[in-house]
Amino acid sequence: MIEFITKKLFGSYNDRYLKKIRPILEKVNAKEPEIQALSNEELSKKTDEFKSRLQNGETLDDILVDAFAVTREVSKRTLNMRHFDVQILGGYVLHKGKIAEMKTGEGKTLVATLALYLNALTEKGAHLVTVNDYLARRDAMWMAPIYLFLGLTVGVIQHEISYLVEWDNKEKFTTKLVECDRKTAYQADITYGTNNEFGFDYLRDNMKYDINDYVQRDLHYAIVDEVDSILIDEARTPLIISGPTDERTDKYYEIDRVVRVLKKDEDYTVDEKSRTVKLTDSGINKIEKALNIDNLFDVRHVDTLHFVNNALKAHALFKRDVDYVVQDGKVIIVDEFTGRLMPGRRFSEGLHQALEAKEGVEIESENQTLASITFQNYFRMYEKLAGMTGTAATEAQEFREIYGLDVIVIPTHKPMIRKDFPDVIYRTAKEKYDAIVDEIVEMHSIGRPVLVGTTSIEKSEYLSKLLRKKGIPHEVLNAKYHEREAQIVAKAGEKKAVTIATNMAGRGTDIKLGPGVAELGGLHILGTERHESRRIDNQLRGRAGRQGDPGSSRFFLSLEDDLLRIFGSDKISAIMNKLGMKEGEPIEHPLISRAIENAQKKVEAMHFEIRKHLLEYDNVMNQQRQVVYTLRRTILEGKDLDDIVNEHIENVLDGLIKEFIDAPDDPDFESFAKSIEKIFDIKIDLTDRQSKKDIDEDKKVILQKINEKIEMKKNEIGEHYYGFVRFLLINILDNRWKEHLLNMDYLRDSVGLRGYGQKDPLIEYKRESYNLFMDMMNRISFEFVEFLSHVQVERDEELELKQEEKNIKEERRDIFSDEQPKEEKKKPIKRATPKVGRNDPCPCGSGKKYKKCCGANQ
Repeated sequence: MIEFITKKLFGSYNDRYLKKIRPILEKVNAKEPEIQALSNEELSKKTDEFKSRLQNGETLDDILVDAFAVTREVSKRTLNMRHFDVQILGGYVLHKGKIAEMKTGEGKTLVATLALYLNALTEKGAHLVTVNDYLARRDAMWMAPIYLFLGLTVGVIQHEISYLVEWDNKEKFTTKLVECDRKTAYQADITYGTNNEFGFDYLRDNMKYDINDYVQRDLHYAIVDEVDSILIDEARTPLIISGPTDERTDKYYEIDRVVRVLKKDEDYTVDEKSRTVKLTDSGINKIEKALNIDNLFDVRHVDTLHFVNNALKAHALFKRDVDYVVQDGKVIIVDEFTGRLMPGRRFSEGLHQALEAKEGVEIESENQTLASITFQNYFRMYEKLAGMTGTAATEAQEFREIYGLDVIVIPTHKPMIRKDFPDVIYRTAKEKYDAIVDEIVEMHSIGRPVLVGTTSIEKSEYLSKLLRKKGIPHEVLNAKYHEREAQIVAKAGEKKAVTIATNMAGRGTDIKLGPGVAELGGLHILGTERHESRRIDNQLRGRAGRQGDPGSSRFFLSLEDDLLRIFGSDKISAIMNKLGMKEGEPIEHPLISRAIENAQKKVEAMHFEIRKHLLEYDNVMNQQRQVVYTLRRTILEGKDLDDIVNEHIENVLDGLIKEFIDAPDDPDFESFAKSIEKIFDIKIDLTDRQSKKDIDEDKKVILQKINEKIEMKKNEIGEHYYGFVRFLLINILDNRWKEHLLNMDYLRDSVGLRGYGQKDPLIEYKRESYNLFMDMMNRISFEFVEFLSHVQVERDEELELKQEEKNIKEERRDIFSDEQPKEEKKKPIKRATPKVGRNDPCPCGSGKKYKKCCGANQ
């Protein structure tokens, strides 16, 4: 009932919004004759005119109609593509910071040019976010003639290299890619790239030591293509930059050999719904005996238990060619939603190493988190965010709740005439695959192209094997053949074409029907099982029926499919028995269809809770991240360094007063004075102090002495003082932040157990994380102040001698040459070198202790 009401309200809002923006479309259409009359030169000058109008106080909304009309005309002249009316509506929705749901084949790539051009006129940058490097590169080159014609620059961010798109032949409106550095690509008016690269560049920028090395500008405007995939499906996993630890890797092989002999159900049990695995008493005994330990759950063996749990997950829950593939001796994750490989991404907390041990490949060292962010919190930093996809309406509530994005369903340019047949359900997987092959053979015999959707590489290759036995020529599109994606998909609509694809099928690439195919009934979509998300099924169906083309779709299911086996009701099997189903005979029944839909809703609800849970925890982390990154940037920019130094000094002094004077009943002035001397390297006499009341006056005197000390250091170090302060602050901040992230990981793992004590884990996490963060900030203040107070300026005698020798040689050479006299001898260089304890962090910023780094040979 609630879902029905939601749909009704959503539909009503959608209709009202479309009715409201129709006048905008009419104004753009009315402008067309005027714009058509302009010459190419006059048209190209429109950009300067629009920028001038913005500088004179007009808004983007004021120039929208003119800008859209200009973009449409330029597109027609350069690409021979004129925006349809529904595409103008879509462009307006994108400009207003909403999600435009447009069916496959409606030309979302072209729609984006309207909003991108308009928002790029602010000269703050506009981003188009896609799901992979190929699409970013292709779409940028494809649409670039519009932007280049109008005088804008276009950048492309790729995994390994970046480009600017430039004219190859301006008269023919063809473009080429020219390599450039990453910063240049981001400085372009419009930049195309993937969600991963944009997110990782943000993290990498906030790990750099020079503000000039930052590549990204402030996040102004972005359109996220396939917005449901990026902001919902992939939002369950945060982006993480990690660095290797000193942990040894042979332990993984040792544990793997032990776990490998354990038997399912006897030694461990698997819960496929929650994707967890648990040891039985028998399994515990076997592991303890094999590893020669008395109690696996003793606190002394907590690391071993962690290794065992990961090894069990690797063997019991993660399947090769489903969850990951092995290529060139590396375990590479397969994206469960798109079927694409994710090189460079690794499972965290030792799971990836357990998979490497399972597959017998070289194990990379376990990594420690250095920086992380969720897609939710990254994209919410944009001043204005928009999105487009073919399937968003079912997730409208989540988009509004998490991102503040409304979903507007744009009508199709031509009526949708695709036929979606009811699901066909079989008792066993074998019966289902036999029926699938029979249907493919039938379609192939009449010449209709077939696109077969599978949920894993393993199943796509199994079906391929069956078709080879039948002699049916076909193409296989999965993560193993990613580089051929566009070519395979482009030919999937030709006569007799049979294409087997994982969930990645057709993303960003239209399937156009070959000659004579429409008369045969168009493209036939064949789903081999239901996905956990209804949106993925709808995306597969959406491959057929583009732009009013004919087509059809049907899903084949079995009771052995993961979705039905894990989440489906046992009643389904009972219904089939009652109906007296014969072996190999399919069933179509409303009860079963409802059970399937309910199963999908259960999984969708579970995934939503996971995403919501992740975001609730990351929101805590995000507040701390913003404080640290803002402080870091302020330091690198050299802003208010004196104020920052003074703030740290006061923090330390207040901390010491609280510890020795305010907090105890009997104030310890002697220990307070010793701490002042140790940290600030100044002596104070407080022997006659008896009362806490005197401390305010003492504080003023101490601060004055400290300021005098710092002024002396500033004069000694000279022009390098602020550079040294900046270097010291950044290194201490980065080292402590890295430790804090590790502590937060441990806290996140352990806080769940607080639930057993009737405590809310999230509240506990917020409280503990706040305490950890304040401890970190206090440690930063203490370390920085102590380093700065004890820094000594020493003349490098050796460097002086070398400089003297060089000067003598120069003078001698001048005597015997006709060259002009050289400049007078340079002054000896002064260097600031802090006194560093053996166990203190090394000032070079490596994160190691001084005795294990620069001090190793001293």
